[in-house]
Amino acid sequence: MIKAIVIDDELYAREELIDLLLDSGEINVIDSCNNAIEGLKKINALKPDVIFLDIQMPRITGIEMLSMLDPDTMPKVVFVTAYDEYALKAFEDNAFDYLLKPVETYRLDKTIKRLKREYEAKDYSPLMSDMLELIPCSGHNRILLLRPEDIEVAYSDLSGVHILSTETKASTQLTLKILEEKTPLIRCHRQYLVHPQAIREIKLLDNGLAEITTQSLYQVPVSRRYLKELKDRYNLS
Repeated sequence: MIKAIVIDDELYAREELIDLLLDSGEINVIDSCNNAIEGLKKINALKPDVIFLDIQMPRITGIEMLSMLDPDTMPKVVFVTAYDEYALKAFEDNAFDYLLKPVETYRLDKTIKRLKREYEAKDYSPLMSDMLELIPCSGHNRILLLRPEDIEVAYSDLSGVHILSTETKASTQLTLKILEEKTPLIRCHRQYLVHPQAIREIKLLDNGLAEITTQSLYQVPVSRRYLKELKDRYNLS
């Protein structure tokens, strides 16, 4: 059975769509949530085959959320919205399908049939490569939207991906790959990214390694693999 997550900030619309999907007998709704940040967490944790995603949501829209998904692992995306003017933009961003609210059963059935036909193919189209303007994060019981220019370091460990900005430390559901591709951050280590404008010092160490000190005095390792790229970038011999 096809695994789905429903993401919509309107409780009634969310519950109504879940009922329609369950009635179809083809879709297993494994979870639901009311905002994009929670949606990213659910997608990363549960690995659904498809998400039914509202477009008009507070703070981060469905289209903005779509650009935050890793194209190599993302589920198929069906946009669900009350506004048909978003249809062209949705398909430009490689959505699988587009449903208007209130969702009609016959139209949903067509979407489910298409999902069934393509379920085995796993044909995930790449997204547009627009740069992210805000990075959704969580920290200290808050939801934070950080500007990429304020981020000095991003790194991963067993507990997830973490952001070090000029003022705070937070966690994000975005992968290092997405941050590398869609922000100015550059790779300096398998588990670390750094903002080039935040580099204060590059200290060369033994055995071809190095260490970066940022403007906020964060210490960041540089591996042999990425040291040459850094040297070339800053014309270091």
